Amino acid sequence: MNAWTGFWAGATTASQLVAFALVAAVGLALGRLRIGGVGVGIAGVLLSGLVLARVGVRVDGHVLEFVREFGLILFVFSIGLRLGPGFFASLRRTGLKLNMLAMGNVLMGVVVCVGVLHVAGVPLPVAAGLLSGATTNTPSLAAAQQALGEVGAGDEAVQRLSVAYALAYPFGVCGVILAMLAARRFVAGPLPENRPVASVAAEPGVGRMSLEVRNPGLAGSTLGGAFARVRGLNVSRLRRGDLLRVPVAGDVLELGDQLLVVGVPEALAQARLLAGGEIAQDLRRLEGPLINRPVIVTRRDAVGKTFEALQLQSRFGVVATRLSRHGMEFAPEPGLRVQFGDILTIVGTVDAVGETARVLGDSPKELEHARIGPFFFGILAGVLLGLIPVALPGLPAPVRLGLAGGPLVMAILLGRLGSLGPVVWYVPPNASLALREIGIVLFLACVGLKSGEMFFEYLFSFQGLGWMALGAGITFFPVVCTAWLARRFARLPQAETCGLLAGSMTDPPALAFAQETCEGHGTSVAYATVYPLVMLLRVLSAQMLVFFAA
Repeated sequence: MNAWTGFWAGATTASQLVAFALVAAVGLALGRLRIGGVGVGIAGVLLSGLVLARVGVRVDGHVLEFVREFGLILFVFSIGLRLGPGFFASLRRTGLKLNMLAMGNVLMGVVVCVGVLHVAGVPLPVAAGLLSGATTNTPSLAAAQQALGEVGAGDEAVQRLSVAYALAYPFGVCGVILAMLAARRFVAGPLPENRPVASVAAEPGVGRMSLEVRNPGLAGSTLGGAFARVRGLNVSRLRRGDLLRVPVAGDVLELGDQLLVVGVPEALAQARLLAGGEIAQDLRRLEGPLINRPVIVTRRDAVGKTFEALQLQSRFGVVATRLSRHGMEFAPEPGLRVQFGDILTIVGTVDAVGETARVLGDSPKELEHARIGPFFFGILAGVLLGLIPVALPGLPAPVRLGLAGGPLVMAILLGRLGSLGPVVWYVPPNASLALREIGIVLFLACVGLKSGEMFFEYLFSFQGLGWMALGAGITFFPVVCTAWLARRFARLPQAETCGLLAGSMTDPPALAFAQETCEGHGTSVAYATVYPLVMLLRVLSAQMLVFFAA
């Protein structure tokens, strides 16, 4: 036995720490490499683990099992907290069309996988691995592994699942990009490749517009009554003659009044029709007593209250025009509850904005504290949720969400809730990103180290090439069909179609390619709109495939 194999055979604490650090360092470096602007990203850790396992790097099986599950929980819980605030909002209004298309993509992928399972005759673990790899979705791989354990599959079945995932993953990335290129031809007629953005702010989701009251039917109406049916709209400035001020709901409108409105695109379009016209003048740039300033919600007695309960306009004479939460923007509405760490854009006089900031907290230092206690309490609740058996008709055994689905669902619920009494589920963005990256790196390192020897046996075999071809079919057929439906029937512009495809495959490399090749923010908006629902569906569909086909 030489020194290299002897070092790993000892299975000391030092050797196993070296193994994980080596796999992570090499894999992350590999993930930064780009070919034609496209790289493997975090999957580089998986490839690194496979190669290093092949050359003799070893970790004790019990340690691998624990680190893999712990990394998985860190990853899915962190990503669930991030998805929670926008999860339910993404299902409403314009998000409905995009999410229906994304759900169709998920369903088609499962149907093709079931066809592969029965027609091609591949084993269930292989089919589940091909589905996860072809859709580039690591949490679904973890969910399938958990489900295989629930139905009594052995260690070899779990390894074959990981091998199939690794074989299908490369084309999972490239296939989406090919579908994006093909989507340029799927056009039924002239489509607006770039929607007008001259009067809308650059930020995705929420924009602004300057209007003039030209509609005689609006004159004499109160501001609140005129726009009562327009959801997701706030009027931040009113100019009448030389006077510029923050309006109130009881203001009676007159012909010639100029308004600065802020809201989602649909609300802006409705407001323009009601008012009668748009003007080029940006009312924010006019000299006057009004300022706009971001204010952070950090005071405990403000957390959890609705905008209606906060009464910012009646108490302080200010208006909140935007709410930023975990990188997503919302238009403040009366029933929307503020959460710890929300950033509100407040418009008003200097004194009024300052008093509002004092009441809401506005303490950036409070955001620097990572609340570890609530974080682990949430993990505990998620693990317990994953252990609850649910009996479904037609299944021989109860179904459990497991360590992948339980923490994910719980984190989405807690992220949406934000706080419960004195307990606040807030993790600073940098800390959340670090936990998420550490979790997925540990998980993929374990998957690679466990499956390395078997992977290379299949990679250079006729059977392995056949699995790669089947994985390519699971990738390409659903995304091309989704692109065709999005362009020909939903009539989405190219940018939104590409964002939809990347989001429905939870594929960051494809998103990066789309952002480089498409103008505007449509790619990012569509990706963020469908990502939360798709992530949950991918996890659940992988489990259901195993449970129903076992």
